[in-house]
Amino acid sequence: MKNDIFEITATTQFGLEAVLAEELRQLGAQEIKVGTRAVTFNGDKRLLYAANLWCRTAIRLLVPFASFYVRDEEDLYQKVSRIRWQDYLELDQSFAINAVVSKSTFQHSLFLSQLTKDAIVDQFRHKTGRRPNVDVTRPDIRFNLHMHENQLSLALDSSGDSLHRRGYRLQTNVAPLNEVLAAGLVLLSNWDKKTPFIDPMCGSGTLLIEAAMLAYNVAPGLYRENNFGFTQWPDFDRTLYEELVAEARRKRLPETELEIIGSDIDPDYIEAARQNITEAGFEDEIRVRVRDLREAKAIGETGVVILNPPYGERLGTEEETLNQLYKTIGDTLKTNFAGYDAFVFTGNLEAAKHIGLRTSRRIPLYNGPIDCRLLKFELYRGSKRQEAVSN
Repeated sequence: MKNDIFEITATTQFGLEAVLAEELRQLGAQEIKVGTRAVTFNGDKRLLYAANLWCRTAIRLLVPFASFYVRDEEDLYQKVSRIRWQDYLELDQSFAINAVVSKSTFQHSLFLSQLTKDAIVDQFRHKTGRRPNVDVTRPDIRFNLHMHENQLSLALDSSGDSLHRRGYRLQTNVAPLNEVLAAGLVLLSNWDKKTPFIDPMCGSGTLLIEAAMLAYNVAPGLYRENNFGFTQWPDFDRTLYEELVAEARRKRLPETELEIIGSDIDPDYIEAARQNITEAGFEDEIRVRVRDLREAKAIGETGVVILNPPYGERLGTEEETLNQLYKTIGDTLKTNFAGYDAFVFTGNLEAAKHIGLRTSRRIPLYNGPIDCRLLKFELYRGSKRQEAVSN
């Protein structure tokens, strides 16, 4: 039943949990609990579908359906075998199990998923003489298995592919931000969606596109069409889903005079950005051009400027060159963006010291395995003291 309330777990990246919790609250989620890289909440089928369509900082939305303590291999097999798997998986559907294990007597997640898979297919074989197929790349049904200290939890993955794969990105640069992280950075900046948003090292344009999606109220899930895990579930409500998609399309705001601007010194990156921007449907709302960082300038009195410069790890940049780049960033922000809130997202805190500006916030995040910080700089006009006096 679509009105039944059940528990849902939304996974995210480290540092974005509070942002995701606020997104879910605005969608109507109840009993929200913030964890590490995850937010749990209660909702119904409508909320589950809507969260997949609208959440900008969720990676997956999981619906738990079983949890039990496991002593050993035999115990695991027996307990998994007691679950009525036909409630979650049809004989002609393919499936995959994504397993994560920590602090357990079971050392290997692959072995754990293999044993669980055996219990599932054996149950079908005993009942019907046939078994469903495993497809690790494009399964109809994805199960999430989590074991911590031998407590095993099983959940249905309602998202299918990771929600960061929006579907608009045709081209990327060498070390692109994923879309969930980019959306998180925009939301963490507290941009008001009225003043200019500028990225003077825009690469393939992900930050600009996520900013435009937020400003024009575009649901990120609309780019994925029907590519959600829940569309393959036995209780999928197509009418409800199509109603939510139509509602999301109606909520897109019309084009305004809002300035969302990107630039990059590399013409290939700007070409990639243009292709992605067009694919996302923002060719009239986002402007990009080839330009040296030092030539980037503020528009108007206030706004947000955000940069994701190279960290050195992936691109093999020499230390001296990297330090000079970060000094240039600091000089450009100080000289050309007075009155703006500036943000630099970096995984190289030593190089970041060469920006030479005082941070007002340092938010811990990760970009893949790289420990990063989102550094905020408030670029006052004149001195801070003069600003206080004039107010």
